[in-house]
Amino acid sequence: MHPHLHTKNAMACDEVITALEECHAQGFLHKAIGSCNSAKEAVDDCLRAQRAKVQAENRATARAKRDKLKAAQKELGL
Repeated sequence: MHPHLHTKNAMACDEVITALEECHAQGFLHKAIGSCNSAKEAVDDCLRAQRAKVQAENRATARAKRDKLKAAQKELGL
């Protein structure tokens, strides 16, 4: 699979990624007729949820840093 599917953020999706890899291993024709579409959609949904979780955590961290900076500036009278 693609390298980005084997990062620490995608580890929660390991089961659905494995299912997709097994489906793709069944051969090109199996993949070409759309038999793996449901597995692909499950991987997409899982990765989308993981990305949203990471984004929310990053946003919260940035907001906390920004609030701390504003508080320090206010304390200094800037």
